[in-house]
Amino acid sequence: MKLSARIAAPVTALVLAGLTATACAPQTSDGKATTDEKTGTVRVWLFQEVANAPKEQVVDAAVAAFEQRHKGAKVEVEYIPVDTRAQRIKAAFNDPKSAPDLIEYGNTDTAGYVKDGGLADISAEFGGWADAEDTDATAKASVTVDGRIYGAPLFVGVRALYYRTDVFKDLGISAPTSQDELVSTAKKIHKARPDLYGIAVGGAYTYGAMPFIWANGGELATEAGGSYKAAINSEAARKGIAAYTSLFGDDNCPAAKCAQMGGNATVTAFASGKAAMAIGGDFSHAAVEAGAVKGKYAVVPLPGVTAGSIAPAFAGGNNIGVMKSSSHRTLAVELMKSLAGKETQGRLFDAMGFLPTYTDVRAEAARKQPFVKPFIDSLGAGAKFVPASPGWGKIDSSLVLPTMFQEVVSGRKDVNAASDDAARKMDEAFASAGR
Repeated sequence: MKLSARIAAPVTALVLAGLTATACAPQTSDGKATTDEKTGTVRVWLFQEVANAPKEQVVDAAVAAFEQRHKGAKVEVEYIPVDTRAQRIKAAFNDPKSAPDLIEYGNTDTAGYVKDGGLADISAEFGGWADAEDTDATAKASVTVDGRIYGAPLFVGVRALYYRTDVFKDLGISAPTSQDELVSTAKKIHKARPDLYGIAVGGAYTYGAMPFIWANGGELATEAGGSYKAAINSEAARKGIAAYTSLFGDDNCPAAKCAQMGGNATVTAFASGKAAMAIGGDFSHAAVEAGAVKGKYAVVPLPGVTAGSIAPAFAGGNNIGVMKSSSHRTLAVELMKSLAGKETQGRLFDAMGFLPTYTDVRAEAARKQPFVKPFIDSLGAGAKFVPASPGWGKIDSSLVLPTMFQEVVSGRKDVNAASDDAARKMDEAFASAGR
């Protein structure tokens, strides 16, 4: 239909105004966009993996399906280095005009990003999403702050106990079934095989140490009325600290070598044949398979205090969140569902080994790849998460817990003094974060 000149002029003005609004993406004073465009370019930042091509293929398929369903919408994906993600994302929060509509982020960053005003509250959309009904409770907790939802879990990472089947067979021993047995087995192996760490442990391996604290009934912090208080110096937590640090010494993993080791170093020690055991993640499987111990190892859940029990594991992983400043909120939420939905998570597991956050998709993953069963069992036994406080980011980056472990294993402080110092630093971080 041809428009008359009298009608066409105002329409043209409206179109130009719409284009201007889209380009500038006006926001309210709290950083929230005032427009919700249903067409245009939706920008996404995802993390660059070491081997990124398989991830790109899965993402491309999800994007193509999304664009097919949403005519007039185009998706632009950028893969950002994990090492510089903090600077990039903080800059995006401070400059909404340059910000993407959707970001992948580490699940320990949720509370901090919410406090910074960067993530949109998508509680209503998440509550009405059919896929979300099967989300693992711990994964859901990783996108939850004060009862509100700020994203969708993308994958979960959990750790278990890798052990050398050939070494255990030669020594006539079985995989440990309790925490005490784990410690004694490690020392027994090192005594019989001085060339091996009984179990590789690291003073900087926070997420490998946390299960020892939780298994003994300890907590990192407690929450009341929206505020957190450190609990790392409770008697129960101290038992866990003592159990973990007892593995450092000439009878297992010498402090001089192991105090500075982190998670990657302990897994590398195991994969290269220098350790009989290590605490590693489902995400460590490929590295171990590529190492000297291929075909000579097995994995079981990390044992708890009571024989036959499983120590609570830290549930790591990544999430997908909609930026509060997005001028394409509806499209961004729909794209989030496409990227973090059941179909895509299943494909990411096949391509990358990322453990799905949906209980039914995870069960299917275990059926296809039996190696993930110990990790799924660990999740099922009750995984835990870090305090949902923006203060956790400072605690983590300031190396509060690694410092505590290193002070104990070096002999500079005893468990009580080191945990008291750590608790004080944690409380200062919680207070300064205002939560």
